[in-house]
Parts: sequence; structure tokens; C-alpha cells
Amino acid sequence: MSVLIVEDDSRISGMIAQVLRDAGFITEVADNGVEGFRRALSGIYSLLVVDLMLPEKDGLSLISDLRAAGKQTPVLVLSAKRSVDERVVGLQNGADDYLTKPFAVSELLARCQALLRRTVKISEESKLSYRDLSLDLLSRQVLRSGKQISLQSKEFLLLEFLMRNSERIVSKAEILQAVWKYDFDPQTNVVDVLVCRLRNKLDDGFDEKSIRTIRGLGYSLNEVR
Repeated sequence: MSVLIVEDDSRISGMIAQVLRDAGFITEVADNGVEGFRRALSGIYSLLVVDLMLPEKDGLSLISDLRAAGKQTPVLVLSAKRSVDERVVGLQNGADDYLTKPFAVSELLARCQALLRRTVKISEESKLSYRDLSLDLLSRQVLRSGKQISLQSKEFLLLEFLMRNSERIVSKAEILQAVWKYDFDPQTNVVDVLVCRLRNKLDDGFDEKSIRTIRGLGYSLNEVR
């Protein structure tokens, strides 16, 4: 599962990112409100961790604008403001939880996990399947015909994107945005390299290929049995 951290203090964002990565999350960091809003609006994240006092666009504006745009990604607010009124304002503007600074990293992790438990329908939405492939977003377990497959973070994101779009062809540009969250030179081969790596892992020990390349169009999952 992917978490976007919007925090301008690199020491704090680095600490949060490390704690979440150690717990199995994929993390990204934006150091100002404008960049955080852009990424949160265009990307696919399971959770946002947002500081209120941000340069360029404050955290409350970021959250309320996301909600106005229809984004319902759960948000954990971080703030040095400790009054009840401040917490109420944050929650009224679309935050799902509020953690005051300084905080214990164990509490931060527990609150993130609690938010995800409340917002993810574990029996359905956290598990994706297509033919004999299955992917669990919470445990980060990937199986093919019961065989466990170990994936790196970008490989996991690519497989998740392909499985969510299993009935159509996805372009390189779509994969770049979904996996890296920003654009590369359209002539770059990073997508081809990542697809090749993922395909090799998925197909090891199987006769049927899992991912097919459609020349000039992009990639699609085969009808894996």
C-alpha cells in the first residue's frame, strides 16, 4: 500500500517514511502543499499524512481542495497546534485523524494502520485477483496458482495497476504516472525494463505468459489460467 507524506521538515518526513517502509508500506514525500496536492490528486494512494503548516499551500487548503475534487483518500493530519478547536477545524475540513507534534512513531504507525482498517473493505477491496494471480494490498503477498512471488515495490505497484485494469490495454504513459507518479521522456525504456522484470518473476515455472506486449499500444494481462 502506498502512502504520500506531505511534510516540509525533511527530518520528520524521513523518519515517518522509514517507519512506514519498515512496516511494509511504499512511501513518497512532497515537501510543499502545491506538490502534495498535485500528487494526491493525480496518484493512487492508500493514505495521506499531511502537515498543516506547509509552504505554498497550507495543509487545510490541500485537504479541503482534495475533498472538493472528489478524492476520498484517508488523511492523517500532523500539527504542532494542540488545542481542541484546531483539531476540530482539521476534522471539519476533511481530515480523518489528527496527531499532534511531537509524537511517538509507534502511535503514528498505529493511527495509520487504524485508518486503513476503517477505510479498506478487507474482504474485497484489499485483495485483487485475475485468473490464477492474486494480490493482497495489506499483506503485500502475491500468488500465482498458490505459488508465492516476491516483488520489489515498483514491481508490486505495476502488477496492482495491471490487475486493476485487467480488461484493457494500458499505455506506457499510464504506467509511468501510476508507478512513478510523474512523467519521463516518452522514449524512455524504464517501463519496458520493469515489465520484463515483473514478467520474468510471474512466469518462472509457468508455461503461459502473464503479461503481453501490444506493439504501439502498451501492455495487458493475458488470460492467465
